[in-house]
Amino acid sequence: MNIENLIPVTALCTYYKVEMPFFGHLNEMGLIEIQIIEEIQYIHPDALYEIEKMIRMHQELAVNIEGIDVVFNLLQKIDALQNELIAVKNRLRLYES
Repeated sequence: MNIENLIPVTALCTYYKVEMPFFGHLNEMGLIEIQIIEEIQYIHPDALYEIEKMIRMHQELAVNIEGIDVVFNLLQKIDALQNELIAVKNRLRLYES
C-alpha cells in the first residue's frame, strides 16, 4: 500500500477535533483498521465515510464507543436482511412468471 493513498490519524484528529485514543478504541473494537507504517498510524480513505458517521454519533449524539459498535453491528444486520429480502423477492418473481 502506498503511503500517499493513506490518511494519517493525526490529520483526522486535527480536522475532526477528536483525541487519538478515540481512534485507538475504534480499532480495538474492530470498527476501523489502523495501519502503522514507520510508527505513524494511517487509515485507508475508503473507511472515511464510516469514520465520519462514528465521529458524528460520538460528538453530536454523545454515543460511547460500545454504543457505536452496537449501532454498526445492527446496521450490518439490517443491510444483510435487506439483501436477503431482495434475493427472496427475485426468486418469488421467477416462480410467479
